Amino acid sequence: MASFTPPVPGATLNNDELTATFLCSGQGGMRRSKRTNTLVIVSNHVESVYDDRWINDVLHYTGMGQVGPQSLEFNQNRTLNESPNNGIAVHLFEVFTKRVYTYIGEVVLAGKPYQEQQLDAEGSDRPVWVFPLRLKAGSLPEVPEATLKALDQVKEKRARYLSDTEVEKLAKQQGQAKVGTRTVSATQHQRSPWVAENARRRAKGRCELCGEPAPFKRKDGSPYLETHHIEWLANGGADTVENTVALCPNCHRKMHVVNNESDRVALRTKVSQ
Repeated sequence: MASFTPPVPGATLNNDELTATFLCSGQGGMRRSKRTNTLVIVSNHVESVYDDRWINDVLHYTGMGQVGPQSLEFNQNRTLNESPNNGIAVHLFEVFTKRVYTYIGEVVLAGKPYQEQQLDAEGSDRPVWVFPLRLKAGSLPEVPEATLKALDQVKEKRARYLSDTEVEKLAKQQGQAKVGTRTVSATQHQRSPWVAENARRRAKGRCELCGEPAPFKRKDGSPYLETHHIEWLANGGADTVENTVALCPNCHRKMHVVNNESDRVALRTKVSQ
């Protein structure tokens, strides 16, 4: 077995550097290396069809298989599932910027894998296996706030080019009762771009509180409305279709300054129609 030294958590590598370090394949989200006895897993937040998320320092990571139902016995899903007993070290990278791999550290299973419904690469519902993972030691490296903001912009732009049906399916499927967070200079909630875009589509260019048209249009011609959580995320609210509305800037500010119960009731009624 070849010896190697893993990167320092928080270090960024390109794909060639990653493969040279771990002596693994240069492709895929799960890369087994027999020469270093490791399994490299990549959570790609830019290009992946999956929606991996951190909740309370546990990454809920979706396994292999982009089309059709996933199997726990398939390829590296089995390797990861058996990692507590097979002696293979699992190393996690995350991608926040295209082709830039941030090393998070060595991870271990934090619980048993479980199944949930997700869309596959062809847009069909299917069961997937989700692996709860936590760092073996230490704490999560901080990610620059600017990096996460840029990632949000990439996802929001991608969401605007999907059809209404695709956005609605992704919003309902990937909305989260427990919202993922990342540690930057302050904690930032990881909100689903599909839930936000679904609210804007549902509003059809009009504020869901005052009913007035959006005050202006974006450069791409879409109406400018801001998304708002009726029950704030900071107060334990869910990032779901039922808790997310699209508001004009004035009403959005009003909800953050005044936050009348009567307005919250009106918004809940609007969403449930």
